[in-house]
Amino acid sequence: MAEQKNSIWEHAGKAGLVLGGVSVVYMVLTALTGKLAENGPMFLMGLLNVLLWIAKFAGCIWLMRYFILRFAQSDPTVDSARAFRFGTLTALLSALIYAAFYLAYVSFIAPDTFEQALEMMQDNPFFDSNMMAQMEEMIPKMPTIGFFGNLIYCWLFGTILAAIFSRSISSRNPFDEQ
Repeated sequence: MAEQKNSIWEHAGKAGLVLGGVSVVYMVLTALTGKLAENGPMFLMGLLNVLLWIAKFAGCIWLMRYFILRFAQSDPTVDSARAFRFGTLTALLSALIYAAFYLAYVSFIAPDTFEQALEMMQDNPFFDSNMMAQMEEMIPKMPTIGFFGNLIYCWLFGTILAAIFSRSISSRNPFDEQ
């Protein structure tokens, strides 16, 4: 039993690193296109960001399916429940990598991200001075809120994918001799 847990952690760690890495690369690329958009055509950079997001979204779905099926093929005793646990753990580790990078990015690499967003909102007629004051109070909390928001969102999305893809793994036959 301990060997099975170590196997799940080992495989999930590698898969989570790859999935988290894909999301981190996506974040870096969109940040770079944001910097390029300051001097270039906004429409093309926006289109490029949409295409990057579609590629990341489809790639993460495909990779999760690939890793779950590969994990199931690596051990003939893997059933749908273990495949689901593997997928959930992979999603958690991937989400942790992505959320940690996001926190580092908005805290150290681009700490003025939320101030810039607030400046853009000041021109909006729907925001009065009270709403702007409340938003200014939230800015120091935004990196932490973003960390936990990304962690929960990515983990839930990965868990849903794990539930879908683990269903294709056959369950153990209770009448087989072990």
